[in-house]
Amino acid sequence: MNPFSSGTRLRDMIRAIRACKTAAEERAVVRKECAAIRAAINENDNDYRHRNLAKLMFIHMLGYPTHFGQMECLKLIASPGFPEKRIGYLGLMLLLDERQEVLMLVTNSLKQDLNHTNQYIVGLALCALGNICSAEMARDLAPEVERLLQFRDPNIRKKAALCSIRIIKKVPDLAENFINPATSLLREKHHGVLITGVQLCTDLCKISTEALEHIRKKCTDGLVRTLKDLANSPYSPEYDIAGITDPFLHIRLLKLLRVLGEGNADASDTMNDILAQVATKTESNKVAGNAILYECVQTIMSIEDNGGLRVLAINILGRFLSNRDNNIRYVALNMLMKAVTADAQAVQRHRATIIECVKDSDASIQKRALELVYVLVNETNVKPLAKELIDYLEVSDLDFRGDLTAKICSIVAKYSPEKIWYIDQMLKVLSQAGNFVKDEVWYALIVVITNASELHGYTVRALYRAFQMSAEQETLVRVTVWCIGEYGDMLVNNVGMLDIEDPITVTEFDAVDVVEIAIKRHASDLTTKSMALVALLKLSSRFPSCSERIKEIIVQFKGSFVLELQQRAIEFNSIIAKHQNIRSTLVERMPVLDEATSIGRRAGSLPGAASTPTAPSFNLPNGTAKPVAPLVDLLDLSSDDAPAPSSSSGGDILQDLLGVDLSPASQQSVAGQASKSGNDVLLDLLSIGSPSVESSSSTVDILSSNSSNKAPVSSLDGLSSLSLSTKTTSNAAPMMDLLDGFAPIPPTENNGPVYPSVTAFESSSLRLTFNFSKQPGNPQTTVIQATFMNLSSNTYTDFVFQAAVPKFLQLHLDPASSNTLPANGSITQSLKITNSQHGKVDGLCNYSFTVNICVLPCPCMI
Repeated sequence: MNPFSSGTRLRDMIRAIRACKTAAEERAVVRKECAAIRAAINENDNDYRHRNLAKLMFIHMLGYPTHFGQMECLKLIASPGFPEKRIGYLGLMLLLDERQEVLMLVTNSLKQDLNHTNQYIVGLALCALGNICSAEMARDLAPEVERLLQFRDPNIRKKAALCSIRIIKKVPDLAENFINPATSLLREKHHGVLITGVQLCTDLCKISTEALEHIRKKCTDGLVRTLKDLANSPYSPEYDIAGITDPFLHIRLLKLLRVLGEGNADASDTMNDILAQVATKTESNKVAGNAILYECVQTIMSIEDNGGLRVLAINILGRFLSNRDNNIRYVALNMLMKAVTADAQAVQRHRATIIECVKDSDASIQKRALELVYVLVNETNVKPLAKELIDYLEVSDLDFRGDLTAKICSIVAKYSPEKIWYIDQMLKVLSQAGNFVKDEVWYALIVVITNASELHGYTVRALYRAFQMSAEQETLVRVTVWCIGEYGDMLVNNVGMLDIEDPITVTEFDAVDVVEIAIKRHASDLTTKSMALVALLKLSSRFPSCSERIKEIIVQFKGSFVLELQQRAIEFNSIIAKHQNIRSTLVERMPVLDEATSIGRRAGSLPGAASTPTAPSFNLPNGTAKPVAPLVDLLDLSSDDAPAPSSSSGGDILQDLLGVDLSPASQQSVAGQASKSGNDVLLDLLSIGSPSVESSSSTVDILSSNSSNKAPVSSLDGLSSLSLSTKTTSNAAPMMDLLDGFAPIPPTENNGPVYPSVTAFESSSLRLTFNFSKQPGNPQTTVIQATFMNLSSNTYTDFVFQAAVPKFLQLHLDPASSNTLPANGSITQSLKITNSQHGKVDGLCNYSFTVNICVLPCPCMI
């Protein structure tokens, strides 16, 4: 006989396929066998039809296409014999699914077999229908299945119940037809029928409210009795598993009771006693017992409130946490997460066990336990929990350390009782896992430090000690460098010593050593080195004796390949060498940063109280008031369709960088606001309106001017480092209209509003005046007429004027009227600034409104 003919037995084909050494050989064997089966199908070979279909099912399980054999399934199902029907129904369930149109042809055969006198054939039809039933088949065959729920044989009733579950899921409208037959199954003694009846009632309750009310009213007491009998039943070898009688039926009954008791106090009261009995008497040293206990806990937590039962359930979960099985501990942690909302106090009793789960070797348990600990933290237990987590941080796995660090930082920030404790805990985190701390966390720490003026000395000393021990943690290095730059004199002079501190001796050279180590670390990134350069500049003013050494360190970066470091080094070196008179002002301590603003910025939106600067506002179309930052009107940033400044825009940034007081003021006249010193951003930037204010934001430096009469070098130095302070002018208040926060000036008849001139700079040698105007019909362009008045008796040649604006502004500089500035004379130059974002500017554009006017070198990067 041909080994690949249609008469080959199934076992011979399997043996031939398994003997193949390559996939190509297997495909060849399958291809030949499929060809033989096709030939047999075309010849209508009835003798080997069941054998061919069996082989097709094996080929289908190997992943090869077998659609050509689907009709053979229908022919076998239509056969009168049981063996042929068994193979036909098996092929039907394996080769077809409910989406196949061919399936409609088998409906009539199924209906005939459901009414067959042979119960085994009825069982085959029920099994197939329960697996591939479609909505159309469900509507056609539901009456037969409903009738079979009352069949005399328990196996048929069991299969009919399983088939009914499929039918009501496919067609929920048929659920009401199965309510009474399903409830009758709950009185069965046969466990197989009972468990399928319980599952059918559970699905009916989820699908139909009518079924839920009926079963809750008629069957709750009976289910409680059934569960009680099952829990107290003696040993039965037929259903015994690990010493527990039929744990599967236990679990199904508990699930149905959970559905019935949820949201109904009467049903919950009825089942309280049996739930307590199951929870206390079930052994927990076996897997089957733990499964029943877990289901019992879920039922207790879902039904109506019973304080004693919930405490019992949470205690069971606490015992699960001590189990050696990771799966049991994981599901216990999941359940405790849900139980926290119901009874947090009971969960708190297992806090120590939950902390131990955080230290588990299993990553899933670690993460779930950490989430649970985070939920459990409150003001009363934050200190012991934070201590446990920080102690474990040092020995935790690197893969888990990032999540653990984030949670600790969040807990400490959210529940810290006092600032000194917050600073201490954050320093411990930075020392042990500083490389895992996110940027916004150490930003927030610096904000807190600036607000704790009485702890400045304590903090800088603590950071100095921590740096000696953990210099490899990048974030710790940044915070340390920043604090030494700000409060280095407190470190050296032991200012603000607390009783809990040990005395420490630090010299000025030691403080500079820390910054030098930080800037020369191979692992330090651009941010750290930039911060270190700024810290060195500040220390050069605070520690005059170390000025030369600091200068030597800064000079080393003048040739850096990194442009940012090179620029900072050149500018800072120039400040140290040539600008002694303004250095102390430039490097003053950072102002106190607003904690509310910082928190709001981290959260993505500012609080209402912190987001209203001392700036005028105008009404938006929806009626809300939008704050307008100074200089908005001048640079066309106050369009009505522009959104309100975001948390990182406008006055907030100026407040952070320049220390401008932007606290809300009383609603007085706009001119009255402008008269207050320090309340306006432009006044602070350009030193207008205050007797003596020095700004680092706008600098005029005329290094390229040469005296025609060979003036002494000292006079040129005087011009190259002009003081930025100016006298208060009488026209400072009227100028406020220009900044959208000043008294208005009536417009002229033809040329629109008139803006007053601004004396931007004035010294004994030079006065710089700006006159502003706008062209009619071109609101996005501002024309600035700059007038330079030489107040000295010297004549300067090669005059150069430079200006810089943000990227969203376009600057056009016309040539100056002359390149020679005569003695006691003046020259003029026009500037045109065009706002490319006019009418559509967003919050990103609001953060910079100043025009930096400079001739290099310029200290505006400080």
